[in-house]
Amino acid sequence: MMRRPSPFPLSPSHPGGFTLVEMTVVIVLTGILAGIVALFIRAPVQGYVDSARRAGLTDIADTALRRISRDLRLALPNSVVVTSSGTQFSLDFLSTSGGGRYRASAGGTNDVLDFTVADISFEVLGAMPMLAANDQIVVYNLGTPGADAYLNNNRATYSSHAGGIITFAAGKQFPFASPSQRFHVVNGQVRYLCDTATGQLTRYWGFAIAAPPAVPTVPAGGSSALLATRVSACGFAYNANVVTQRSGLVTLQLTLSESGESVALYNAVHVSNAP
Repeated sequence: MMRRPSPFPLSPSHPGGFTLVEMTVVIVLTGILAGIVALFIRAPVQGYVDSARRAGLTDIADTALRRISRDLRLALPNSVVVTSSGTQFSLDFLSTSGGGRYRASAGGTNDVLDFTVADISFEVLGAMPMLAANDQIVVYNLGTPGADAYLNNNRATYSSHAGGIITFAAGKQFPFASPSQRFHVVNGQVRYLCDTATGQLTRYWGFAIAAPPAVPTVPAGGSSALLATRVSACGFAYNANVVTQRSGLVTLQLTLSESGESVALYNAVHVSNAP
């Protein structure tokens, strides 16, 4: 069988494909067009990256402040303590899980809370709060000498409850009666430690209850959780004149920085100081 010749034979002077010159011209033109396009889209892309970075920093700071605020609303009255030293700032308080009213006069089971001796139990008026092992019962915390839950002046370890009666692990004589016969259930101490040198905000809990140190320190034992990184500035403040007021005010400031940009958030939380 004979092959038909191509109607468009290739000339020896015009072989198939592109020449080196043609490829060079195409590459140069493509580079010029890419540079022009990049020039126009660079600003929008950079703007999107900056916006995403600011949104991320804002979300981290907002989440951290919300967590602190939620914890503070459960703080034992007059237990908030703020300390600072150099690049470190700390916020301590005793966290409560509930509370109620104790029997102060004869009636019911007649198991009144006696403030003249080391009492071992008392009757709860109304619903029994949720209680767990190692919880502490606190009565009339003023945060002052003689009535300071940090120093165990008015704190007793819960042992058990049955029939509306709460029993302590050991007898406890509370120094002052509550005018409204109230008690609180404390489930532990919480400390927020902010260190601008490391750029970290950390929450600590589950450690032994003790008076907050004058200089912010990492507590021994317990658990911790990192809430925020890239912290460039922070501040905790508390209304010190709280004993004579029914509520105190905690102010929180947190600044996060990255790539030359900073996001600063502020929050204020009212805490109950009615013991």
